[in-house]
Amino acid sequence: MGFHTFDADRAARLEEAGKRYRYLSREELLAAIDPGPDAVIADLGSGTGFFTDDVAPHVGTVHAVDVQSEMHEFYRRKGVPDNVELLASDVADLPFETDALSGAFSTMTYHEFASPEAVETIARVVEPGGRLVVVDWSADGAGEAGPPIDERYDSEAAADALRAGGFEIERVDDRPETFLLVAVAP
Repeated sequence: MGFHTFDADRAARLEEAGKRYRYLSREELLAAIDPGPDAVIADLGSGTGFFTDDVAPHVGTVHAVDVQSEMHEFYRRKGVPDNVELLASDVADLPFETDALSGAFSTMTYHEFASPEAVETIARVVEPGGRLVVVDWSADGAGEAGPPIDERYDSEAAADALRAGGFEIERVDDRPETFLLVAVAP
């Protein structure tokens, strides 16, 4: 598992609010991140910036991180908020200084980058006590949307991987097709 990416040729599908908010509302995401107005946050696997746009008005800076430059091209055409910085990078190779981020979030992309190296990098760049919010397709789901079930993780496997990287798990919510996990950086 890991490093399966969404087909950039289908990027417009990531802008379908009714489908996206069915699995995670902007309010739920913001409550889980709980950012301050000057926070520096990274959206890990930002894609077209759908959820980046929801977080941007509530923080100082959002780094929209995606491994596919085609996703950033789509986002540029759509319009990138002034406080959003686009970064083409694998999560395991984030170029931030140690403790540079107030927090980070991943919406439906953990299965794309999940690895001990990625978790280690996130733990390094998120300041102690900063939150990492992971919402992803669950291996316990029915497969009605999202990637094939064999490419997914369940909430327990994701929480175990984050614990192994030093994170403290604050909250885990299992849902019919997804899970929401809030972890606190060491």
